[in-house]
Amino acid sequence: MNARLLIATTNPAKLSEYRLLLAHYPLQLLSLRDLAIREEPAETGRTFAENALIKARFYFERAHLPILADDGGLEVDALGGAPGVSSHRWLGPDASDEMLAGEIIRRMADVPDGQRSARIRCVLALVYEHDGREVEHTVEAAIEGVIARQLYRPVRPGFPYRAVLYLPARGCYLAQLGEREEARIGQRRTAVERAGPYLREIARM
Repeated sequence: MNARLLIATTNPAKLSEYRLLLAHYPLQLLSLRDLAIREEPAETGRTFAENALIKARFYFERAHLPILADDGGLEVDALGGAPGVSSHRWLGPDASDEMLAGEIIRRMADVPDGQRSARIRCVLALVYEHDGREVEHTVEAAIEGVIARQLYRPVRPGFPYRAVLYLPARGCYLAQLGEREEARIGQRRTAVERAGPYLREIARM
């Protein structure tokens, strides 16, 4: 039987992407819903890495299984790196994905073309037990682009900032790429590749 790995997310779109990215690993992927885990940790970290580890440790304590958790978001240089670690809570708990993306466009309206650099960053945290001890690893990656002048619609649920990040080298928004192409070039793909040694270690358990 394949080793089990819990993907610590309640976001169906993110879970689907991880299933695609991890398909070639001999792992049985589980979701929080599979284990009926409804609790969520307070994400009090000051960095993406701190928040990813907070989540991974929280669910490891409850599931006693290898955990993959992540944190990430949009960093806009002209906004001092905002929304950053507050990406999903930036406008409050009731803000829709469309509102989040639209606010970026509004705040960047007067920023000249040469100063619109931004990126979507992702940090993965893995927590698991190996040789009788708990181990933790983090890896990170980012996809670089610029903030577009207009919002790309429809805004894909769960991924608001893909509708504002334009990729000059490809001549399109990140949101215009299909699911498989997004997974092939995106920040999560790169992070998963960098986590390969740890994922293979889990698969051998």
